[in-house]
Amino acid sequence: MHTDVLIVGGGLGGIAAALAVLRRGRRVVLTEQYVWLGGQLTSQIVPPDESYWVEQFGITASYRALRDGIREYYRQNYPLTESARSARELNPGLGRVSRLCHEPRVAVAVLESMLAPFRASGRLTVLQPAVPVSASVDADLVTTVTVEHAGSTHEISASFVLDATETGDLLPLTGTEYVVGAESRAETGEPNAAEAADPQNVQSITWCFAFDHEEGADHTIDRPAQYDRFRAAQPEFWGAPLLSFTAPNPRTLEPMTRTMHVNPPLRDRGAPDQRTDAGDLDLWEFRRILARENFLPGFLDSDVVIANWPMLDYLDGSVIDTADAATHLDAAKELARSYVYWLQTEAPRPEGGFGFPGLRLRPDVAGTDDGFAQAPYIRESRRIRARRTVLEQDISVAVRGHGGPATFEDSVGVGMYRIDLHPSTGGDNYIDVECAPFEIPLGALVPVRMRNLLPAAKNIGTTHITNGAYRLHPVEWNVGESAGELAAFCLDEALEPGDVVADPALVVAFQTRLVEAGIEIHWPEIIGY
Repeated sequence: MHTDVLIVGGGLGGIAAALAVLRRGRRVVLTEQYVWLGGQLTSQIVPPDESYWVEQFGITASYRALRDGIREYYRQNYPLTESARSARELNPGLGRVSRLCHEPRVAVAVLESMLAPFRASGRLTVLQPAVPVSASVDADLVTTVTVEHAGSTHEISASFVLDATETGDLLPLTGTEYVVGAESRAETGEPNAAEAADPQNVQSITWCFAFDHEEGADHTIDRPAQYDRFRAAQPEFWGAPLLSFTAPNPRTLEPMTRTMHVNPPLRDRGAPDQRTDAGDLDLWEFRRILARENFLPGFLDSDVVIANWPMLDYLDGSVIDTADAATHLDAAKELARSYVYWLQTEAPRPEGGFGFPGLRLRPDVAGTDDGFAQAPYIRESRRIRARRTVLEQDISVAVRGHGGPATFEDSVGVGMYRIDLHPSTGGDNYIDVECAPFEIPLGALVPVRMRNLLPAAKNIGTTHITNGAYRLHPVEWNVGESAGELAAFCLDEALEPGDVVADPALVVAFQTRLVEAGIEIHWPEIIGY
């Protein structure tokens, strides 16, 4: 197979990249490992983590179209109450993590609709499920990538190759220079960097699950084989057993006990405000994706909730560049299964007593046979050695001395999230640092050596520390979209990415093209949090 641009990985970055290239009239082959496109938003069933200002600015036009499309899907197809239907900022789940908590399957439908015209035209080919297994490189150019799909292999050549996989899978296959895990403080100068580099020290992964509750029923699952192991686990900085409602407060590191009120009556707390409230005090409300109050009476017997909570973070080992990755993946899912069993049998109820046997896993919501996500939630990837690496000093409010926007002359997008690192496989507690609204430098998208390979997800030139801010949904989308635009720009102008980043005039020309495409490259004067 031959195409203009090959995009390996159909998560948010991969889809955004594909749309950008296709809008420019080029051909794309897109491959994806799982049965749903959308990555962390869909196959990993994680509702979007976004900035406080997401409804006003700070995202690309195409990402806004995705959000608007999700809301319109509910308006067209669901029996919403009049107040919900008329709400401009409809939040189907009334979850506290985001102003748009929704079912992953709805996001799949909208993403597929965005790609549908290009499938029909024949300019987009999607191979799914497919995984990359090898690559050929000549003179620092990726000439082919081979993927396994439907029991056979496909060798694909392309003028540009974009790595939009969840863990930067093309980087080792192509010999691209990369970093994984924690850099040392001596290398980066970051205040929160580790004393010694550790490639196996990465943010924990989480195997999320979807559930609701049927009062009076008993949906208790079989006792997991490793339940006793996880029931006895208690990280030294945790303050309680892992199977509990207690976990460190990310900002204070003090143990904080959450609660879970099953199907609570609607509490008017106003829109989520990530500046002051993480939203996770009540776990039911935190990532609720369908709230009964938004729908006509009788439509839902129970709210529907996604579990992506600190107690599910798997700390026992990395799944990147390690021989026992499969073992750790199985154990991460076993931890999640053990937590379900603990909730059903031992969790303290707010009104007294223990266990929620009516808690019911929802395979239909997750798109699986068991109610657990198709894929683990991946927070940290391999990261390219880039022409420019974003450091903590660039975006930390404490280091910079103010919370105004962190700017780069070669900005190709914007993002905003706290520097939020979950407990890691190296034994670190949370690192949660106040962050400035930041920009995405073009240099972070250009490898130091490779000429036609671009990162298009969480694998850009960040560090272990700054990845904590650049890893969320809208930033991944912006990275992918800008990478796709860069590939198309280079094809149109017979350039290589290294040519563009090295020439200020070409940077300006490329930035102009991005702005015309609806990509914001600067923030207004706002203060981070």
